[in-house]
Amino acid sequence: MIRCIIVDDEPLAQEVLEAHIKRFGRLEVFAKCPNALEAFKVLHKENIELMFLDIRMPAINGIEFLKSLKSPPKVIFTTAYSEYALTGFELDGIDYLLKPISYERFEKSMEKLFRIYPDEKIQQKQYTYFKVSGKLIKVMHTELLYAQSVKDYILLKTTKGNLLTYMTMKNLAGLLPADTFARVHRSYLVNMNCIEVMDKNILKVAGTNITIGENYRDNLQLIRRNKD
Repeated sequence: MIRCIIVDDEPLAQEVLEAHIKRFGRLEVFAKCPNALEAFKVLHKENIELMFLDIRMPAINGIEFLKSLKSPPKVIFTTAYSEYALTGFELDGIDYLLKPISYERFEKSMEKLFRIYPDEKIQQKQYTYFKVSGKLIKVMHTELLYAQSVKDYILLKTTKGNLLTYMTMKNLAGLLPADTFARVHRSYLVNMNCIEVMDKNILKVAGTNITIGENYRDNLQLIRRNKD
């Protein structure tokens, strides 16, 4: 999980961003700061990897604040004013999000972030944290049998029971190691090491029959090579 802070003097803007972050699932909101001074205190004490930074704020604006930092975290600017975009990119901002920020636009920003962010720790980890009922639950990859899409949620079938988390299947697939987990259907992702039975059209994992979707035949070939 990437530790991030939200720096914005508007409570509603903070809530929107936090909701997008929770839905995306690969970031952890460590703090929400209403001004640059509060953000500075957090950055001084904690290891923060990403900052969502508003530009127009009382006392010190976001541009001035960022320039004052000796070793700033990665930054995504959030503002209602497009005229600061060039300055934002000159300061090596990853992206520049204009309010109101839709989830679709936020997701594109995250795709950009992960193209340039060193993702080694995600690949090396043997576990992933999931937001479940307001808490972060640690799930070992060896314990995750399969995942099923249920409307806007993902049902995680683990050896210790079921967990329900708010995210998309696309985000989940990007979060887990591709050499262990594979999409076999629009609504299913399976742990390839937990497959009990496999034929042309059906997989069985943890006693559950899962249909292989037509668009995921290539993943089936990957599973077969992995099992051989």
